[in-house]
Amino acid sequence: MTSSSSPMDRRTLLLGTLAAGAGVVLGPVLLSGSAYAYSWSRTLTQGMTGADVTELQIRVAGWPTSGAGQTRVAIDGDFGPGTATAVRLFQSAYGLSSDAVVGPATQAQLNALQQSDGSTTHFDFSEFTDRVSGTFDGGKVSAAAAKENARRAMYKLEALRKKLGNVPITVNSGFRSIAHNASVGGASDSMHLYGTAADLDVPGVANKTVYQKAETCGFSGLETYVEDHQHVDSRADLGRAWWWEDGTV
Repeated sequence: MTSSSSPMDRRTLLLGTLAAGAGVVLGPVLLSGSAYAYSWSRTLTQGMTGADVTELQIRVAGWPTSGAGQTRVAIDGDFGPGTATAVRLFQSAYGLSSDAVVGPATQAQLNALQQSDGSTTHFDFSEFTDRVSGTFDGGKVSAAAAKENARRAMYKLEALRKKLGNVPITVNSGFRSIAHNASVGGASDSMHLYGTAADLDVPGVANKTVYQKAETCGFSGLETYVEDHQHVDSRADLGRAWWWEDGTV
């Protein structure tokens, strides 16, 4: 991945960004002790199962399909056809052999997208914390669960960023506490309350374009692109129905 902006430039750019928007969320059932600086111990191929497959699925979840489709990568630790498709698309996007074999080269690229604290190259946890408290406390899941959901959202946003041509993405609103969500008029079960939601601003890119690319990134909640931001979430990971307000499917 190449970009004219360094991660530090991005963090500086986003300091103090405040905004409210409709919520997005990843599921409340999370891995405990999630791997950050992940150490891959084997080459992964279709048919395998395990915690390392789960981590792989989290990291390629933004590549479930090449076109608009209500398709998501199941985070279930089972390397099936859906995971294989996502791996191939990820490999192709990063100039790797598109064979769905997750060996050293693919593992190195997956790890190149992470920072040592568990966040990703272009997104920081500080961008996803509650804008009032600056923490992941006070939502509908534990702080640890909300933070893990935010981490999972980051990998989908890395995919979206890549598909948009490596342009910077501003996260205006991520996790919200119940109190903060109520104060901004958010829905009582907003996906922001679970930590996987993000309201986005992509300077220089039309919201409709962001929306259409997000349709390929496994996001199961997409608010209309005529708003002043683009909302994305992963509500299907909570067992909810898909909701694409202006979707093509």
